[in-house]
Amino acid sequence: MKGTSADSTSADDGGLTEAVQQAGAVELLLIRHGESEGNVAATEAREAGVEVIEVPARDADVNLSGTGRDQAKALGTALGRIAEEFRPDTVVSSPYARARQTAEIAVETAGWPLQVRTDERLRDRELGILDRLTRLGVENRYPGESERRDWLGKLYYRPPGGESWADVALRLRSVLAELNSTGMGQRVMLVCHDAVIMLFRYVLEGLSEKELLDLAAREAILNASLTKFVRPSGVGPWTLESFNVADHLAEQGVEVTQHAGDTSVRPR
Repeated sequence: MKGTSADSTSADDGGLTEAVQQAGAVELLLIRHGESEGNVAATEAREAGVEVIEVPARDADVNLSGTGRDQAKALGTALGRIAEEFRPDTVVSSPYARARQTAEIAVETAGWPLQVRTDERLRDRELGILDRLTRLGVENRYPGESERRDWLGKLYYRPPGGESWADVALRLRSVLAELNSTGMGQRVMLVCHDAVIMLFRYVLEGLSEKELLDLAAREAILNASLTKFVRPSGVGPWTLESFNVADHLAEQGVEVTQHAGDTSVRPR
């Protein structure tokens, strides 16, 4: 690892040297997965005005689309341009196939000698009984849940068997606590999902419910986009350096996609 001696590693430290384990994280690079087959199916279902999204597998097993794989390669090319001393010490992905595939393709394309780790706390929000339903499907099949969702808003509404955004935020707080307590590295790359990136902003910037939902209503996290937080001292609060950047896709002639979720997020 950069700036450290290779002989200070041990078999159970995840490949991180003692010096890196003891240092506080200084950079957090958040990446949304590339376009997935589920993204495509959900967009097609909404545009067709149908109730059910015809996905090819359970949410955890949905693969990248062809465009998503191209996006992951373009991402890897862009990451490969990062100077060695500024490259991530570790790459951690949601275990969901679309995120893991994005991470693995990007790391391989970048030529980084890193193994992609997975952490279930980075998984997408679980929708419970509303899984695979469009907004129209929820309104027609579960009108009571549709009213409750509109009343509570996206931060606090928890569908039966699923999670609220607040539940996801709790997962992320524990991930962030480990950045220092277990030495994930000084520069950490996390490959995850659009809601997860929004909620990292909520947690790291101390946003209010209104600020978070206003942001979610006006911004869609682009597939294979980059969001970066920094804190040069390795301690204290984080600063947002860049958000939702996908210039690397357009520069390489790869389609930029967003596949936003339901934008009706504020309580009524």
